Amino acid sequence: MAERLYIFDTTLRDGEQVPGCQLNTVEKIEVAKALESLGVDVIEAGFPISSPGDFKSVEEISKAVSLPVICALTRSVQKDIDVAFDALKYAKLKRIHTGIGTSDYHIQYKFNSNQEEIMQRAVAAVKYAKRYVEDVEFYCEDAGRTDNVYLARIVEAVIKAGATVVNIPDTTGYCLPTEYAEKINFLMENVNGIHNAIISTHCHNDLGMATANTMAGIMSGARQVEVTVNGIGERAGNTALEEIVMTLRSHKELGVDTNINSKNISSVSRIVSNLMNMPIQANKAIVGRNAFAHSSGIHQDGVLKNIKTYEIIDPKDVGIDDNSIELTARSGRAALKYHLQSLGIELTQEKLDKVYEGFLKVADSKKYVTDDDLLMLAGKDRVDTHRIKLDYLYVTSGVGVDPKATIGLDIAGEKFEAESSGDGPVDAAINALKKIVNKKMVLQEFLIQAITKGSDDVGKVHMRVEYNGNVYSGFAANTDIVAASVSAYIDALNKFPD
Repeated sequence: MAERLYIFDTTLRDGEQVPGCQLNTVEKIEVAKALESLGVDVIEAGFPISSPGDFKSVEEISKAVSLPVICALTRSVQKDIDVAFDALKYAKLKRIHTGIGTSDYHIQYKFNSNQEEIMQRAVAAVKYAKRYVEDVEFYCEDAGRTDNVYLARIVEAVIKAGATVVNIPDTTGYCLPTEYAEKINFLMENVNGIHNAIISTHCHNDLGMATANTMAGIMSGARQVEVTVNGIGERAGNTALEEIVMTLRSHKELGVDTNINSKNISSVSRIVSNLMNMPIQANKAIVGRNAFAHSSGIHQDGVLKNIKTYEIIDPKDVGIDDNSIELTARSGRAALKYHLQSLGIELTQEKLDKVYEGFLKVADSKKYVTDDDLLMLAGKDRVDTHRIKLDYLYVTSGVGVDPKATIGLDIAGEKFEAESSGDGPVDAAINALKKIVNKKMVLQEFLIQAITKGSDDVGKVHMRVEYNGNVYSGFAANTDIVAASVSAYIDALNKFPD
């Protein structure tokens, strides 16, 4: 049976420290509930003394969720601890997370103090917090740059004072994985009573090694990891929750696992990205748009023969329906045949070879080859087979003019018209379209790319529309970007099952 690793999620505390990503209390509750559904063990809900808003958020999150431990951050200051406990009064499971800087940089320049005084303050803070709650976590800020011998002394002292968890942060993302592993190993071997507390990692990504350092800590005996969804956080971010969870699931030989429901990873990732206005980079591990996309012909051929040739994770295990075979100039005949078959087109080998020649020419001139391109190459025009077609579109917009749009649609031979306004011409046009197609749809992604150069640029629009839990892509190109946007939306609508 695998050893248990506890997931301490700090998306709502450390993750929210990214400029421009602050959430209101209602949004924080939504994220907290998503984290609860994901199965995290601890939610660090905020730093109550820092502001009335943070206090309120910790208080309301404590009411809204019941399964995870709710944790509040403090400094090693009695007033901080008093306020944190007050904010946690409604939490079923409470934790106070107190601590102090332990590196020479912090002791000398931040506190103008010395090691013995810092030790006394650390012990006093743990003992004071212990008066309120049984579950007290202590953080040794900048442990990554703290001398290991002194770090061991302070860890031993706070455990003796009653700390149930001791956090060893690589606050500046400085450590190499070997250094961080040695630090945890040193503590495990030299701290009396080390097994009376859980050792926790908290790694930052300044040098791109947060996940590697966290895994090094786990392999050295840490049994709690402090992480954020999508790896968001100050500067270059924190260790990504999804990367640790799926690394352990992929390496069962390590004998360590979490209680995370990995099938919820993708949906929680999108919730955090949308609410915090933090787009996920396309090549982000596990949750990026391209994480399960293949464009190389050799890779595509292998994946189509057996998914395990180039994928170590089943996309369904993280809540993604399937991998994606992207068509580019590097794609081979196997990928082209696969896409054509998915569009209901079966070709002889001879016909496929001819279509492939035309495909390469198109692929060389475009970044991506769309379904429309394929259907035209195969002798069919997909727009002609669309159930929903754009008949006409009239838009008025300009300085001092409220944008308005009138749209005409042909739906299975029946004509419809609607008019609407919006924040801009595209918004007005799509609002008019939605009046006709009355479905609960959410626009997840809207990308515009110029194909040609000059005042008569052809703009390509890529949209991703969510409907009934599934996401459908739409593409269109036009010199009129509003028309291209509406056509792309209609392209996505035509892929809906009903």
